[in-house]
Amino acid sequence: MAGWLSPEEWQALGLSLKVAFWATLVSLPLGLVAAMALARGRFWGRSILNGLVHLPLILPPVVTGYLLLATFGRRAPLGAALDEIGIVLAFRWTGAALAAAVMAFPLMVRAMRLAIEAVDPGLEQAAATLGASRPWVFATVTLPLILPGVLAGAVLAFAKAMGEFGATITFVSAIPGETMTLPTAINAALQVPGNEASVWRMVLISVVLAMAALALTELVSRRVARRISGT
Repeated sequence: MAGWLSPEEWQALGLSLKVAFWATLVSLPLGLVAAMALARGRFWGRSILNGLVHLPLILPPVVTGYLLLATFGRRAPLGAALDEIGIVLAFRWTGAALAAAVMAFPLMVRAMRLAIEAVDPGLEQAAATLGASRPWVFATVTLPLILPGVLAGAVLAFAKAMGEFGATITFVSAIPGETMTLPTAINAALQVPGNEASVWRMVLISVVLAMAALALTELVSRRVARRISGT
């Protein structure tokens, strides 16, 4: 395997895994909060929140990338303020992680929200009547029941982050060793005549990783569900 991929392809694969990992890890708590708010919340602006969460699914990815650049670029007010404290996102791998997280966020929230809506509120109310606080009810009743959905959302988000292209290349470009992930490396390889072998290698890796993520989602969800039900 080591000799099958070129050093540049290994670099792109490693960066994709790094970006997807951090994109998923950082967005997981936010995704859970957003899913809880949408599933159980009854507040003014809930429809607006729902729209904002799912907006990356509707907008062209290049538009999302441009909005990120306009917000977090070094010339943007927020980007300039972050730059002063040493946080740079535009044209850095951290920016690629941010773009991937934004694009994967709706899938993560959707999976978690469906799991939360499937929980019988009576179970939580029963725990509350026994004197359990709301955080304790969530930790001991709600979270174990929605764990399959949380894990499924995390794996789907990871897979989506691995394949993110449009927003990433718009926000952070495709800099070898810094922001050139697997999808942008495939795009770059397509521009070189006679480079079909490299393209096919990276395409095959992308397909295998995507299928593995979907299979892992199904496997983990089933195992956790069986443990919860005690069967």
